[in-house]
Amino acid sequence: MKANEYDVIIVGASNAGGMAAAAASENGDSVLVIDKSGSAGYLYRDTIASTHSKAQKAAHVEIDKNELVNFLSTFAQGNVDETLLNEWADHSSETVDWLDDEVLRPHGAYMQATKDAYYESDRNRAFPSGNEVTAADGKYWEMGYGNWVIEKAEELGAEFSWRTKLEKLVVTDGRVTGVMVKDVQTNRVYQVSAKKGVILCTGGYGSNEALMQEWNPLGLKTNVYTDSQRDDGSGLVAAMEIGAAKDEQPASIVFNRGAVPVGTNAKDFYEVDLTPPNDPGYLWLGSYPMLKVNLQGKRFFNESAPYQFQMNAASKQPGYLSAMIWTESTMTDDYLKQYHTLGCSRLGFPGIFTGDEARKEVSDRLEEGLVQKADTIEELAAKLNMPVDNLSESIQRYNEMVASQKDSDFGKETYRLELVSEAPYYGAIVGGRLLATLDGLRVNTHMQVTNKQGNVIKGLYAAGNCSGGFFWGSYPDHVPGLTASHALTFGRLAGQFAGE
Repeated sequence: MKANEYDVIIVGASNAGGMAAAAASENGDSVLVIDKSGSAGYLYRDTIASTHSKAQKAAHVEIDKNELVNFLSTFAQGNVDETLLNEWADHSSETVDWLDDEVLRPHGAYMQATKDAYYESDRNRAFPSGNEVTAADGKYWEMGYGNWVIEKAEELGAEFSWRTKLEKLVVTDGRVTGVMVKDVQTNRVYQVSAKKGVILCTGGYGSNEALMQEWNPLGLKTNVYTDSQRDDGSGLVAAMEIGAAKDEQPASIVFNRGAVPVGTNAKDFYEVDLTPPNDPGYLWLGSYPMLKVNLQGKRFFNESAPYQFQMNAASKQPGYLSAMIWTESTMTDDYLKQYHTLGCSRLGFPGIFTGDEARKEVSDRLEEGLVQKADTIEELAAKLNMPVDNLSESIQRYNEMVASQKDSDFGKETYRLELVSEAPYYGAIVGGRLLATLDGLRVNTHMQVTNKQGNVIKGLYAAGNCSGGFFWGSYPDHVPGLTASHALTFGRLAGQFAGE
């Protein structure tokens, strides 16, 4: 660390933090970024939502701002600060364009817009919001572009101090004037001052089981893995210690891709993923709306829905988990294409996997015992520890409705119905993968943290997943790239406002 005083101090170097550092440095401020880990570039997300970026305009993608904002508010049952939704909608595109012009294209990469967001029912309302960070060859995302964001911030003058952890915020005469930090390697604790402000970009609390129990206890039961290994809630706690307000109800982004062993007790199983990108129990196919039943072998909801609805529905069933049932034929490319999934569950780029890669993953999970394979429904039921009669009846009833092309039980769209009638049969017990908690500190449209009375805590800002008011309950994944864009856009705004 080159000095003991800076204009702006940013805590956390991931999506929001890197953008905040670049923006504050562009203002001419002296900037210090501290991060408890040794790197953060790998954490930057590659699908970024906006409403009218240059890439979207080139692709003739049109999104009505008010329609999108009202959808997001309705999805959250109004439990959001709509002024923050408007602030994001007004500035998301300039953030995407800045990344394209200043970070990606100088390295040969570029943004391209996703043109379509197919849906047939209100339940699956979707928007073509995604801008994809695309590698020079156009074949896949440019993974690790976050390192370029950090390099850009450094070129602009920002200093990064790695393996430096926030201990607490320093307050002088009612204003945040610095941070107490600890050198992770030496355990030395010392103070660094901030003349203009401190920006918290510390993420959520998903890896802290005590905070999960306090703030999102149901999430501990419905999620079996958390992929947010850095998210210990330290920024949230530090801010609340000086009077900051936090969202009172949980919000999170969860994928239905957590395969667990048969017989798992969801109440006792919550594994922090410490080996990304080799994520334990990852089952990408889990996000496909194939037949799903509860642990008693009974179908219990419309599988065609945002990812998190599966865990929500399973929380009202015995054991908090569910089982996905499919066949060899429904894993073919033709079948997978017919589902028209969105975001990273799309088949092929801009989705994570091709059909071959998805089938390879199923094979890997089969070897690990997390996917079961059988020649008969009876054998599959036994391997899944389910009542044979219940599973057989559920599959028979489902196949009858597929043949009639009408899901008269739960109303799944016809194009997402598929027969489960030809061996070999597959099954897996599935729970949630918590990507991040999204309930955070209350902020205004200048990213200033507020107290419980709604008054600004001078000198304190927050962005990314540690800032709140933007999400509630389940994540609206049919607006692809929204969490990443929320972090990047508000990080950039926080850097600009803190430097004023």
